[in-house]
Amino acid sequence: MKQRNYYAPHGGHPPQTQLLSDRAVFTEAYAVIPKGVFGDIVTSNLPFWEGTRLWVLARPLSGFAETFSQYIMEVAPGGGSEHPEPDTEAEGVLFVVEGEMTLTLAGERYQMQPGGYAFLPPGSDWQLRNEVDSPVHFHWVRKAYERVEGIEVPEAFVVNENDISPNEMPDTEGRWATTRFVDPVDVRHDMHVNIVTFQPGAVIPFDETHVMEHGLYVLEGKAVYHLNQDWVEVEAGDFMWLRAFCPQACYAGGPGPFRYLLYKDVNRHPKLHLGGR
Repeated sequence: MKQRNYYAPHGGHPPQTQLLSDRAVFTEAYAVIPKGVFGDIVTSNLPFWEGTRLWVLARPLSGFAETFSQYIMEVAPGGGSEHPEPDTEAEGVLFVVEGEMTLTLAGERYQMQPGGYAFLPPGSDWQLRNEVDSPVHFHWVRKAYERVEGIEVPEAFVVNENDISPNEMPDTEGRWATTRFVDPVDVRHDMHVNIVTFQPGAVIPFDETHVMEHGLYVLEGKAVYHLNQDWVEVEAGDFMWLRAFCPQACYAGGPGPFRYLLYKDVNRHPKLHLGGR
């Protein structure tokens, strides 16, 4: 299995000598939450999870994320949950960035290591445990699944990034590629959680402006992003939220690849009534 370098936070607390200014930005169009924010003081706990803390990257909120929530979970040895998901209509994606964990899905056990990816449709019967002697860090992306009459709910699956060949973006000579975990035209899925890779010097050469909301967690490398006419620097461990239609482009820095875990909502009609009818 190819060795990947995914960034994971470890908490702690900055010294009193540290400058207050940082790269954190929160606007009506986008937010940047830099890795230095993820200290002990901003962790949360969840019901029915033992030996676990988490950093909440995004949650549905007026003026912020509208379609999803995203956590970085840290589960200590022996920790985990027998009742992890309280919402029977929530779908989820788990992505391991450090350590190992055991996912039990419909009675079948999966040993998940860095790069491990699980899709959990609504109503899934799943449990999670850390059965090794060091903490495990993983992303948990959650979305209220939008059912469509006549279309089946997609099935659960567990894979590893290393088992999937990236799709090169046309006309980029392999400098820009996306690792897709589901078929983009499979309309059973109403969200995609992919990995995007830019080689050093690669660019998004125009300001993308589209209906999909984004959550981007930088797994590796660094870049300069153009967000709603602002230039911001990002690096491994940073999180970006981009509102629907927020203009976005980037230059990837070096010396290694720039890679991020990308959420977007897809394959559904925009809601035309307040309250989601």
